[in-house]
Amino acid sequence: MTVHRLGRTIAFPDPARADPDGLLAVGGDLSPGRLLAAYAAGIFPWFDERSPILWWSPDPRLVLEPARLHVPRSLARTLRRGRLRVTADLAFGRVIRACAAAARPGQRGTWITGGMIEAYERLHALGFAHSFEAWDGEALAGGLYGVSLGGAFFGESMFAEAPDASKVAFVRSVEALAGWGVGLVDCQVRTEHLARFGAVDWARDDFLAALARALAAPTRRGRWSLDAGG
Repeated sequence: MTVHRLGRTIAFPDPARADPDGLLAVGGDLSPGRLLAAYAAGIFPWFDERSPILWWSPDPRLVLEPARLHVPRSLARTLRRGRLRVTADLAFGRVIRACAAAARPGQRGTWITGGMIEAYERLHALGFAHSFEAWDGEALAGGLYGVSLGGAFFGESMFAEAPDASKVAFVRSVEALAGWGVGLVDCQVRTEHLARFGAVDWARDDFLAALARALAAPTRRGRWSLDAGG
């Protein structure tokens, strides 16, 4: 199967044309318009500094419906203790850089390159990319970031500097998203870590159909806050 090479026009091939690993296209740029068009089509960038920009649409797709969130009992006890405070959009730049620096078992380097950081900081400034932070006192203990469009949230990466910090941020983020009417959280590719929270594999066609329905909802654009439902 041939991988499509992108030109200057912001357009993507049909995700059904992706190769068996999910690779769909190469090239293009990380401009806000192209990134938003990619997410709206069920496509995301994933590459490292040694490769060109690569665009993916895997089949199956790991998806979490917020209403089906499962919180393990040990983590529920941690949440009840309330030691970690969770916020939204207070430290986007710190969160994405911490995600880039986080060690991943079996992974050399990071796919969150300098160019990716700049691109998602632009999306954050435009009100489409968001972070959730877990704080231990004044210290940033963990967090995650992603992109919001319509009734969908596309999770990108998370990190933890303290036990359970990313898990606490994840649970509180999904609870907040559910309260804001987000019904679809894209987790991209399967990890057992996310499967324990209730994320399941969907066929690409099912994911794209659900995404189309989610995109009919208005986008909650701008800076987010967890205070008083903001």
